[in-house]
Amino acid sequence: MLHVSTGSMIPVRRVVLSSLVFGGLVWAGATMAQGGAQSGVQGGKNAPPPPEEIVPQVAIVPYDDKLARLAEVLGSVHYLRTLCKAPGADEWRADMQQLLDSETDGEPQRKEKLTAAFNRGYRAFASVYTVCTQAAIVAEERYRNEGATLATEITSRFGN
Repeated sequence: MLHVSTGSMIPVRRVVLSSLVFGGLVWAGATMAQGGAQSGVQGGKNAPPPPEEIVPQVAIVPYDDKLARLAEVLGSVHYLRTLCKAPGADEWRADMQQLLDSETDGEPQRKEKLTAAFNRGYRAFASVYTVCTQAAIVAEERYRNEGATLATEITSRFGN
């Protein structure tokens, strides 16, 4: 059984989640003005107004690209830690779920994008590593470092 030390690493999940939950979110977007309903008379009959197409607004978040990369890193780390039977391996998936819940509430497009990024990171290593090797351990450590860097960048630049 191989052991991967995480003692000296900054826990990505704490940094990101605390900053996103408590630091506030930066949102941009325009509100759509709704026009009044128009009714017309056609051939002597009252025609109902045309149905308004409800288009969900997509929140534009300036750190979404970095957040998507972080989700991909979390997927990779989750796979590698599970493969190498590292303690707390399932915590990474649970943390990703918590990130989705806090970041994408009511925004299905953003949730899909981040979920796809997590799955892409997971599958990328699943296609390469089927047993835990020294290279897998090194890759997991590097990805955790990248995740910590991303979390720090996101929180320092966009957190309040």
